Amino acid sequence: MQIPLEISYRDVEKSEEIDALIRQKAEKLDRMFENIISCRVMVEKIQLHNRTAQPFRVRIDLKVPPGHELVVSRDSSRTNLHLDLGAEVRWAFDAAERMLKELREKQRRDVKYHPQQQIQGIIERIFYNDNTGFIRSIDGREIFFHKNSVLHTPFESLKVGMGVRFVEEQGEKGPQASTVQVVDIQEAY
Repeated sequence: MQIPLEISYRDVEKSEEIDALIRQKAEKLDRMFENIISCRVMVEKIQLHNRTAQPFRVRIDLKVPPGHELVVSRDSSRTNLHLDLGAEVRWAFDAAERMLKELREKQRRDVKYHPQQQIQGIIERIFYNDNTGFIRSIDGREIFFHKNSVLHTPFESLKVGMGVRFVEEQGEKGPQASTVQVVDIQEAY
């Protein structure tokens, strides 16, 4: 980390055991995600009228480039009031790790992409003179569309066999697509 780890306690006695756990978990994050700018951890006891429970809140603020701030806040008063503080700290750091992994995947564009899952239908017929066409949905239904409902692709460049996503609505003569977006520009035939 570029800025040293900050740990603060509110209404909780500082414990060497908890302090060591927080430092261990923060070091693990720093090894996994070497570009963390700063990590602040706040541990506090939530004041409730229930005398038997010991609810804690663990908040982790992480800053990572380029200008992202990730915040994890674990409040045991909304879940299990009888978890110990160590369990709360571990849960919060596990959540922070998941958030950092998700951010890294987005930054690297490693998010899995499955075009066949996004295709809702295939262009079956096109009538260029009428500015209309029909899509065969993946469940076999025929959906009408008009040139004005096609997004990001010129109507004239559409071809039979292209995979598309669409938003369906009920028209005067049956189902029609209010928007059509080409997903797979490869022709099926």
